Formats: sequence, C-alpha cells, structure tokens
Amino acid sequence: MYILLQVQATTNTARTVVPPVRCHPDQASALLRLKHSFNATAGDYSTAFQSWVAGTDCCRWDGVGCGGADGRVTSLDLGGHQLQAGSVDPALFRLTSLKHLNLSGNDFSMSQLPVITGFEQLTELVHLDLSDTNITGEVPGSIGRLTNLVYLDLSTSFYIVEYNNDEQLTFNSDSVWQLSAPNMETLIENLSNLEELHMGMVDLSGNGERWCDNIAKYTPKLQFLSLPYCSLSGPICASFSALQALTMIELHYNHLSGSVPEFLAGFSNLTVLQLSKNKFQGSFPPIIFQHKKLRTINLSKNPGISGNLPNFSQDTSLENLFLNNTNFTGTIPGSIINLISVKKLDLGASGFSGSLPSSLGSLKYLDMLQLSGLQLVGTIPSWISNLTSLTVLRISNCGLSGPVPSSIGNLRELTTLALYNCNFSGTVHPQILNLTRLQTLLLHSNNFAGTVDLTSFSKLKNLTFLNLSNNKLLVVEGKNSSSLVLFPKLQLLSLASCSMTTFPNILRDLPDITSLDLSNNQIQGAIPQWAWKTWKGLQFIVLNISHNNFTSLGSDPFLPLYVEYFDLSFNSIEGPIPIPQEGCALEALDLSDNSIEGKIPRSLVSCRNLEILDIGSNQISDSFPCWLSQLPKLQVLVLKSNKLTGQVMDPSYTGRQISCEFPALRIADMASNNLNGMLMEGWFKMLKSMMARSDNDTLVMENQYYHGQTYQFTATVTYKGNDRTISKILRSLVLIDVSGNAFHGAIPDTIGELVLLRGLNLSHNALTGPIPSQFGRLDQLESLDLSFNELSGEIPKELASLNFLSTLNLSNNTLVGRIPDSYQFSTFSNSSFLGNTGLCGPPLSRQCDNPEEPIAIPYTSEKSIDAVLLLFTALGFGISFAMTILIVWGSHMRKRH
Repeated sequence: MYILLQVQATTNTARTVVPPVRCHPDQASALLRLKHSFNATAGDYSTAFQSWVAGTDCCRWDGVGCGGADGRVTSLDLGGHQLQAGSVDPALFRLTSLKHLNLSGNDFSMSQLPVITGFEQLTELVHLDLSDTNITGEVPGSIGRLTNLVYLDLSTSFYIVEYNNDEQLTFNSDSVWQLSAPNMETLIENLSNLEELHMGMVDLSGNGERWCDNIAKYTPKLQFLSLPYCSLSGPICASFSALQALTMIELHYNHLSGSVPEFLAGFSNLTVLQLSKNKFQGSFPPIIFQHKKLRTINLSKNPGISGNLPNFSQDTSLENLFLNNTNFTGTIPGSIINLISVKKLDLGASGFSGSLPSSLGSLKYLDMLQLSGLQLVGTIPSWISNLTSLTVLRISNCGLSGPVPSSIGNLRELTTLALYNCNFSGTVHPQILNLTRLQTLLLHSNNFAGTVDLTSFSKLKNLTFLNLSNNKLLVVEGKNSSSLVLFPKLQLLSLASCSMTTFPNILRDLPDITSLDLSNNQIQGAIPQWAWKTWKGLQFIVLNISHNNFTSLGSDPFLPLYVEYFDLSFNSIEGPIPIPQEGCALEALDLSDNSIEGKIPRSLVSCRNLEILDIGSNQISDSFPCWLSQLPKLQVLVLKSNKLTGQVMDPSYTGRQISCEFPALRIADMASNNLNGMLMEGWFKMLKSMMARSDNDTLVMENQYYHGQTYQFTATVTYKGNDRTISKILRSLVLIDVSGNAFHGAIPDTIGELVLLRGLNLSHNALTGPIPSQFGRLDQLESLDLSFNELSGEIPKELASLNFLSTLNLSNNTLVGRIPDSYQFSTFSNSSFLGNTGLCGPPLSRQCDNPEEPIAIPYTSEKSIDAVLLLFTALGFGISFAMTILIVWGSHMRKRH
C-alpha cells in the first residue's frame, strides 16, 4: 500500500492539472429558467432536474455538456423524460453555443415554435431533435438557417397495429399533421450538410411534387430519409438518383404514384426501402430483390404494384419482406430457403398461386409469416409446426382448404393466430387452447363447423381480439359462464352468424370491451337490462347487434354509454329512436328496418362527428329534418320508407336561421314518405359537396378518428332500381332519391349543377313541366328515374350525350316527340319510355310522322363507377350489392397512458 501511494504521489506531482472551467453564469441562469418552464408535477421532472441546483456547476448537471474554455453549454439532452410545458421557453436560445439539442419525447402542449427570433441564434447547432414534442403550426424558417445541421428530427412517432383486416393507429400528438412545412425549399436550401432528415407526420402536402427535387438538390449528403405520413404526392423523381449515400428510405403512408424506379438498386449502401401504403403502379424492378445489403423491403398496400418473386440468391441480407395487398402473382419459389436471416415474411398478395414450398419450413428465425393467394392450393402443411419461433401466423384470403393441423398447438410463442377468409374446415382444435400467449385469435369467414364453447377460451388470459364470425359454428356458453371473469383483457368480440339464440352471459364481465358484433344471429326478445348496467360509461367503437330478432332495447331510449358506430338495423325494435346519453361520440348510426316510432330526436344535433345516419324503413312520423344540416360531417342520410311529412325547406325552420344546407352530404335518400310541396331550387344549390370534389379525397371514406380500428359499416339505398346494401361507401357515389312522395311543380334546373351525381330518382311524384336540358351537364350520371310523374315536352337531346347512363326510366309521363338517337339511348329497351303516348322512334314500335335526320351524338367509352364498384364487391350485381366503407381512427398514445 505504501509503494502504491508513493507512485501516485510522484505521478500527480509530475503533471499539471488544469481545473475544469465552471459553467458561465448566464448559461446557468438560462438553464434554470428553462427548468422552471416545465410542470414540476408532470413526467419525470424530479429525475431530469435532480442535479440542477442553483449555485452548482451547470456543466455537471444531468443532460448538460460544456465545451471549450469559456464554460458555455454545447450539449443539452432532455429527451424522453415526458416533461410538460406550455411552450418552448425563449431562455433556450440564450445557449448560443449549443451543438447538440434533444428535447424529444416531451409535451409542449400544441404550442408553436417561435417564428421571429429563436433557432437562428443557435448557429453552431449540428444535431436538433424535436420529435414527439406535440408542437403545432408551421416549421419556422429559422431552422433553415442552421447551416451546420447534420441531423434534423421534427417527426411524430406513429405505430400501426393490424388485426383482422383492421388497423390501429397510435401516435404521439394531439392530432394528425398538426405540424406543417408548406415550403420545403425554404427549409432545406441551406442545409447542404444534412445527413439525417426525419419529418414523419409533418404535413408536406403544400409542396406538391416539388418535395422530391428539392431534397435531391439541396441535401446531397443525405443518408437517412424518413418522411412517412406526410401527405406526399407525385412520383419519385429522376433527380432522386443523385442521393447515392442513402442507407434508409422511409416514404410509407403517403400518396406517391408512378413506378418504383430501378435506379434504387444502384444505391449500394441501402439497407431499408419502406414504400408501403402508397399509390405506386407498374412492375417492381426485380433487380432490387438482388441488392446485397437490403435488409427490409416493404411494398405492402400498393395494390397497383405487380411482379413475381425472384430466385433468391444465397448472399442476400433480407430480414424483412412485406408484399401484402400488392398485385404480385405467380408461385412462391423454393429458393426462398436462401433467406436464412429472414424474420418477417409477408407474402399476403392475393395473386400467389400453386403449392406452398416445403422450404418455408426451414426458415428457423422466422417470427412472422403471412400468406395469401386465392389460387394457392392444398392444406396447411405439417411443416408449419417446425417454425417454433413464430409469434405471428396469418393465413388469409386464400384458396387453402381442409382442416387445421393439430400440431399448430406446438407454436407456443404465438401471440397472433389469424386464419380467415379461406376454405378451412373441420372443428376448431382444442390444441389452440395450448397457445397461452395468444392475444389475437381470428378464425372468421371459413367453413369451420361444430359446437364451440366460449368458456373454453378462458385459458387464454391474454386474449384481446376474438373473431369466430361467419363459419358454420354453433357458439354456446358452458355452465357457470357468468360466475367468473373469463376474459379480463378482451377488447374485440365478433360472433356474427354463429347461430346464437341467447345474449352471451360472458358480456357481464368484459371491462375493456370496445367492439362487439353479434349480428346475423337468432337472438330474441329484449336486450338484458344487466347489459346496459355493465356497459354504463364504457366507450364502444363498434356495437353491432343488427339482423337479429330483438324486440326491445330493454332500456331507457337514452342509452348509458358512449358509442361511435352503432348498428341496430334489421330487428323488430319498437318505440323511440335510441341514442347514447353521456355526450355523443356517434360517427355512424344505423337503425334501419325496425318498427321505431315517434320523432327524430333533436339531441342528435350534438353529434358533431356523425357521418352516416340510416333510419330508413321504420315508422317515424316527423317533418323533414332540416336541422340535421347543422352536422358538418354528415355525408350519408337515409330516411326512406317512413312517415315524414311537409316540405323539404319548411319555412318554420328556415325562419329560425336553419338554412337546410348540408355541407358534406353525398347520399340523400328520402324515398317513400309523405313529403310534399315543391322541390326548391335553392335547396339543391346548397348541396356543395355534390358539385365539386376535393383533390384530397380518397376513393373511400377514410378518416382519422379517436381510438383505432377499421370497421365496415353499411347503408341500404335504392340504386338503379334495386335495393342495395352498401358497405364500402365510395366518395364518388353521389345519390339523390326523393321518389314515392307527393312533390309537385317543375323539376329545378339547379339539379343540373350537381355534376357529381351518379344516381337521381324523382319517380312516383306529381312533377310537371319539361325535363331540364341542364341535366345534360350531369356527365357522371348512371341512373335516372323520372317515371310516374306528369312531365311534358320533349326529351332533351342533351341527355343523349350522357355516356355513363346505363339505367333510364322515363315511363308513365306525357312526354312527346322523337326519342333522341345516340349510342347510349340505343341500349335502353322500350320499357324506359312506355306510357308516353306522344313519344315516337326506336326503341318504340311507333314511328314518327315527320322523319328527321337523326343527330349523331359522339360516344366516348369510359369506365363508369360500376367498374370501380366491382373492385369492392364479393356478391356481384343482384338485389344485394356490397362495396366497403373504410374508417380508420387514431388513438393518442399520450392520452392512452
């Protein structure tokens, strides 16, 4: 010990020790002010600032670093402490020597970043991380003056969890796209040193297609590019090929189009190519699959991308391959055995065919396997039990058939087992109950048969989603099913078409239930009162008990729960319209085909998020509900087959400053009531959403909502002469049906301004006068029914130019003159014109007395909406017609915690 001390003493004497420079006082002052701007009771405040004590050296405080000999702060890292403040305190910008700044994972309460003075003072900044900070407004241009920046992160994290065909979106902010950068060029034109750019969930839509050229021009050193969920549009530009240093490309969840460029294969250091959920088209360059360093390729949810799987080489580095919902076709090659490092393999494209190669069973590191293919043949192979590392197994939308092998019970690591929309048969194996880690079990839409006891699933204590719908199962409950909590974590329970005759007792003890589907069963009588007591205060995303034999709600019409999608249609429920009582979260309400009486409750006006209201085919006695026009998001309104009376624009409402203007209405069905009076020109002029479509509209109604799940909702309307149940409501489907009422007077010319109309039905009224020539402007019109009125005059020649018109009924009026001669009119039979004794010419047998040279109307062959509808239908054209409504709503992670 003596010798050791002597050596140390000698060493210390030999060298000169420079005492560390203490923190400069104005730096300590700025940091303390910044500390006091945070809420002392929120997040990890006490830990983050435990060492931040006045009078001590701030260079030694946690998260603080100093450099040089002047005691100035060069690094500040407060990331991940979940701190909360009203805004970014200006004291931050007194730290003018900062090179590294990390404020990520803290909450600045939707405040805006300073625009006039702020970041431009931090001229030495190299690393700036403001991710997940809940800031809003425009990204300040002062960030674009930080010419030394190498790393910039303004992103909001989001996570997509898939189950069934559903998506759950979780994000770290109060709303989607609350931060924007409408001028990328101004932001990045001076950032030539940038190597990493992360701007996920920043709204970049204002840049149009320029975003790509701007990034290629101004950030030549870029290695990491992450722009998911940014509303990007246009193709990947040719100039993008200059970014040869890129190692990661994340452009998923945007609106990008065009083809995936082949030059991406020349980015020699590329490891991640993430292009999912876009609008890319064309053949995917097969050479990209041969890239030696690529670890992740994600092309999923680009239905326009086509291609075939290549023969994979042995020197591939692929670990993750995602192809679901693409147009890939062909067989799955045996060379897939060469993907020895693959962990996630998603081959969920419906075009795959042939048999599953046995080499799949050799991928021992595989933890996720998804397979689809309508032309796949055979059964689930026995080698599936070799994949003991699997946590997710999803086989869906496929041609596989036969029983599920009992050996599937050996995959003890499974958290998700999804076998749906195939042709699987046999019984539901009890070996599935050995999978005690299961959180998701989806077996719907197959041919499983036999009796299933719900209580047998009680062994699966982690079960969150259970779907047994649409098989040939008889679902029952065992004895004592209500005596214990069987499913403590269950959130989604779907038992549609399960031959159930009683209301399930297990619903007494599901404290976390948010989605319940008991539709298409034979449950009779009243909904038990215990159900409403159990659900009191719960927040349902979906409550669907349609297509049963319920006769009563068994509750006060003011229901004691919150619900967003509420479907009670096709029952025998009597009494007043039921609506939720504790606030209104409704976004879709379907009470059609019951025996509901009384008036439409005026309290619905508080349902500000309501988009779909279907109360058709009941016994409702009321006037036309002009007051519903106060609902800003209402798009589908079905009132048909009730006892509504009075005028559409009742003076008693319009005099109370209720304009009857429905700002978002796309489908209006008020057929078969007792409405009367004239069809007012002013009302049609107010239907603005039928006149012009927003450029930002998606094909289907797809919106962001609180919580997080996709749900298919239906509405039944009369279209082209048939009742059609629409479940994927296309935004391009614009309909008006006022048939079967007592309207009189002339047809308003202003209907001709509703140029997005696909269907118009004014039949079975007492309308008089001519058919407006302005109807010739309705160039999207497919179905026109004006039959059983008292219309007079000639058929306007302008109608002959409506190339999409496939259903026309002008019968039983007093029309006269020559039927217009055109290709489109030649497709209609004489039944379209019968009962008009003054009409002549083909297709009627009555010839015109004064033959005239027919006017040739040019024919343009284009696809009508029916071609689009075929993409969404599984039933084809018939009395029942199916499409889809896709509704995605997001859940705020911070609020969830």
